[in-house]
Amino acid sequence: MGARFIAVRYDRPPLVEVEAEVKAVGTWILAAIVVAAVLVISRDPPYWLGRLGVRVVPATAYRAHTVVPGSNQPPAPRESPEEEQLNVGALASAAEYAEAQKSKALIVTRHGYIVYEKYWQGSTFDAVVDSRGLGRVLAALATGAAIGDRKIAWPDEPLGYLLPEWKEESRGSITVRNLLQLSSGLGIPGATGHPMQLSLAARPGTRWLDQDADPDLLGHVLHQATGRPYASYLSESIWSRIGAGDASLALDREGAEPHVDAGFTARQSDWLRVGELLLNRGNFRGDEVLSPRWIPEMLKPAPSNERYGSYIRLGAAQLPGVAPYASRDLLVVEGGGNRMWLIPSLQIAILRTGDGLPADWDDSRIPNLVMNGARDFVPAAARPGADLRMLVPNH
Repeated sequence: MGARFIAVRYDRPPLVEVEAEVKAVGTWILAAIVVAAVLVISRDPPYWLGRLGVRVVPATAYRAHTVVPGSNQPPAPRESPEEEQLNVGALASAAEYAEAQKSKALIVTRHGYIVYEKYWQGSTFDAVVDSRGLGRVLAALATGAAIGDRKIAWPDEPLGYLLPEWKEESRGSITVRNLLQLSSGLGIPGATGHPMQLSLAARPGTRWLDQDADPDLLGHVLHQATGRPYASYLSESIWSRIGAGDASLALDREGAEPHVDAGFTARQSDWLRVGELLLNRGNFRGDEVLSPRWIPEMLKPAPSNERYGSYIRLGAAQLPGVAPYASRDLLVVEGGGNRMWLIPSLQIAILRTGDGLPADWDDSRIPNLVMNGARDFVPAAARPGADLRMLVPNH
């Protein structure tokens, strides 16, 4: 009787094993998508979280507030768009897009003149708005004032020289510039509590993390360096000098130190005063509020994220999935649904306010419409030394 052989197929694994492998591959793919999304959002949280509809804590959620006194000076004079070489049709197109995107206001200034304004949902020129994003920029400006007052030696001064309790520990190596560039290395994403209680999670200057801890700690440093409450020093050095109205900083409780950015409220028109100060390198209507060297210092790209300077997004670094800005010197002050685009080469400031950013928001649409409508605007491709073929597609 001959031997019997049983053929066994090894190229077809059991169905259970196949299903397990498919699930494993699916899990890895999902994990890769999540990691990729986190990496993209972490590079520009204000922009992407706004598009995803993630809401920040509103100013009304805080229990207490402290006033930043202003001097409440008259607003900038108004001028017609034509006098400032701006195309009315382009401005109307920008307003049409802003209205479709549920904006509350669109205000455009040029050379210090208000040249265009539109309001929706009951908003007005001096409406008080949640001004997250502007608050931290004001802290950066106040830092320049403190350096001018010789209260802080230089931007790269270690905090160990300014905070005695950190003099002998590793956190003392964090510099003022690290705080300005959101690269202190303190805490982890989502960490809460007073910044003085956070421990180092990364070497200062190597990790960019959009968190309130860095501007809040900067406010504390300014308090210690100047010997003045932050709200008072901000008022005297910046806010009152640019003629702004009273603003408000949020506190977790009465007597606590204020949050620099979260919960900050101000008139939306006062955003434009700050914009004018930035456009003119620290000069506001003839008053040299800051050294002309400080604004360029604020705009130096952070080594840990070249898209940002000191709390200001730099338009030269293109956002993924967004059309390039028409001018590479464009700057963005952003927070929640509010955007202020500044174009120093054209002396134009554009403010859009709103409760949030719709999912289909195009961050370059409004500023590009306004810039391309300026009769004296020269596109980058048409400037001396540029490749003229870029002006004619498919050529």
